[in-house]
Amino acid sequence: MTVAGEVHELTRAEADELRGALGEALTERREFVRTVGTHREDGSYVVARRRADSSGHRKVFEGFAALRRLYDRLPEEFTAENVGRTGLTGGRRHMLVHHFAEHPAFACELSRRQPLTAEKNPDDGGGNEK
Repeated sequence: MTVAGEVHELTRAEADELRGALGEALTERREFVRTVGTHREDGSYVVARRRADSSGHRKVFEGFAALRRLYDRLPEEFTAENVGRTGLTGGRRHMLVHHFAEHPAFACELSRRQPLTAEKNPDDGGGNEK
């Protein structure tokens, strides 16, 4: 293997260990109050309800950019019903509203609990995440 023009030879065991370390570095899990966001090794991004095990409590996106596109299509003030217009059903809609409000990459916050409503804050800018 060549790194920065320098040749390094690895044993099979060292290469296997390096592969595992790279896999862990590429997989990132961030827990928030109600949701969890996970960047998977394959590039996908998963939003899940915290402390829930069933697939009904998670939504897998092609990548973080796909979640960003969904957010960008939502109106300045949006509800779970608005999120549901994109084809999501059930509790996943509410979970995504909470995730948008919790994740620092999205400049929005919850404005009402009934119905669950979030407002985008364009002045905040929100961070970019890949």
